[in-house]
Amino acid sequence: MQRRTRFVLLALSVFLAAAVLPASAGHRRDPHTPNLRPLGHIVEPASLGAFGHPNPDIHTDIAFWGTHAFQGNWDGFNIRDISDPRDPSTVSRTFCDGNQGDVVVWRDVLVRSWNSPAPAGATCDGQPVPEGFEGVHIFDISRLRNPRLVDAVETECGSHTATGVPDLRNGRLLIYNSPSNHECPGIDIIEVPLDTMDAQYLRFEPAGRPCHDTGVILGDARLAACAGGDGFTVWTLPRNLANPAFLYSQTVPNVTIGHSAAFTWDGEVLVFGHEPGGGVVAECEADDPAFKKSAFFFEARTGDFLGMWTLPRPQESTENCTIHNFNVVPVRTNRYILVSGNYQAGTWVTDFTDPSNPRTVAWSDPPPLPVPPGTPFCCEVGGAWSTYWYEHPRHDDFLDRFRPATLLWETNITEGLNIFMLESPRVRKVVPVGHLNPQTQEFTLP
Repeated sequence: MQRRTRFVLLALSVFLAAAVLPASAGHRRDPHTPNLRPLGHIVEPASLGAFGHPNPDIHTDIAFWGTHAFQGNWDGFNIRDISDPRDPSTVSRTFCDGNQGDVVVWRDVLVRSWNSPAPAGATCDGQPVPEGFEGVHIFDISRLRNPRLVDAVETECGSHTATGVPDLRNGRLLIYNSPSNHECPGIDIIEVPLDTMDAQYLRFEPAGRPCHDTGVILGDARLAACAGGDGFTVWTLPRNLANPAFLYSQTVPNVTIGHSAAFTWDGEVLVFGHEPGGGVVAECEADDPAFKKSAFFFEARTGDFLGMWTLPRPQESTENCTIHNFNVVPVRTNRYILVSGNYQAGTWVTDFTDPSNPRTVAWSDPPPLPVPPGTPFCCEVGGAWSTYWYEHPRHDDFLDRFRPATLLWETNITEGLNIFMLESPRVRKVVPVGHLNPQTQEFTLP
């Protein structure tokens, strides 16, 4: 969701496929294609209408380490045991008042974004937060049942989202912090030593635009892309990862709130998304122009436009919708498979191997949420904040019965955590990973 001037703007037929194995009723009953099968679900009802009230329990972004998921929240974060995708469970809940709550995890370190200036009396993990603070908090998660706040780094314009960049040669985790603020048009670079967790602010990297989210690919590609404002900025990543080198800036027509950036696993194509209406407006209705409900594809090193995928299923006037948060599935078959969470349009899977002619593979699209009385928005702001691919090797015992298949994880604003199994020949030869911060691709595939 777009952050403006240091405050948050709160601002074909249908198949009802039976689940392979028991799942709770919520997302199982949502309209979906037969190849996207609902699995487990953690129900934690929330309402964005609770904004301004104590402890609005609004689910945001997610990261993965081993068989645990770390789900951000406007009031902290949850740690989930996802070893069995049919039956996930909550390990612990940490409270931290700063909204948005984007998370990065690396081994025993969790970094959480604090988006806007702290009001008087705010706390994080039971500790007082200085009035006006905005930036990131660092937690020791070596004890998953009892994470512990160990440090904080203040930034000039806060932290709307954070991207983890492992710099193991130097024994540290770097954070590319995206303030999403016109007063700070670029990213902050923060260092977290992995041994001491004694974090420090390193420098500001200008981007010429307010960075809402920053995608990184390492391996042979070594690129970073900040999405924000009217397009995106791309850097190359030299040996010193704390000093990205500007490559180019790209304006995208009709875009005013650039939102998300990701790469194909060969580093050849950049996927760009934006957020018209700030995420609180119905922008995917039948009569909305295509650019409002599309993901865009560009040649990663030049910014040349390659094509776009447009949401083919119209949403209603009470459904907030944009192509919000996404990642690409790593497969060894030279296919490009995009997984996206799109607010009330739900979860979609797209094959863009030919970026000029992308094809929808699967979807789950829930019915509109009831509009609460007195809401200042079009809707009950809800749906899929993010949906990402993630498959750990320990999931093989379950998935091998259904191959070719893989797992998708939807963090749902008003519901909690939804898990799906995608069955498709397009995900044959998927590459499982031991962990995943979805904005960070740590290797490349040929």
